Amino acid sequence: MKERINEKINEISDYLLELKDIVPPRFDDYLKSAVTKAACERYFEKIIEAMVDLSFMVIKYKKLTFPEDDNSVFLFLAKEEILSSELALKLRKAKGMRNIIAHEYGEIDNLLVFQAVSSKVRPDTEEFLKEIKKVI
Repeated sequence: MKERINEKINEISDYLLELKDIVPPRFDDYLKSAVTKAACERYFEKIIEAMVDLSFMVIKYKKLTFPEDDNSVFLFLAKEEILSSELALKLRKAKGMRNIIAHEYGEIDNLLVFQAVSSKVRPDTEEFLKEIKKVI
């Protein structure tokens, strides 16, 4: 199980590097390319999905009771003192944004997505991985 957890950590780290390579420096550049927007959205989805998967792996590894659903997994990890409450709330919001993108619930706020992929996903994900590594 620990090996699979480490593989998932590496997968997330790889996604972060790939996202870093495609995010344009300016919002105008982001808006100009449908391909870039789609790629950024997809990597955002993949990173959040992988963090949810990793969360459930850690829950299983620690032999904890599973949360009701994947929407509450980050808050569950905060309750178990694996993540900070602040980080758990940020990741829960990111999961909500991921659901909007993945399931096409209404209009996607391009500025919000750009801000997330250009400045929020990386530090939040790195903090998440750091916290997870402490408990495995």
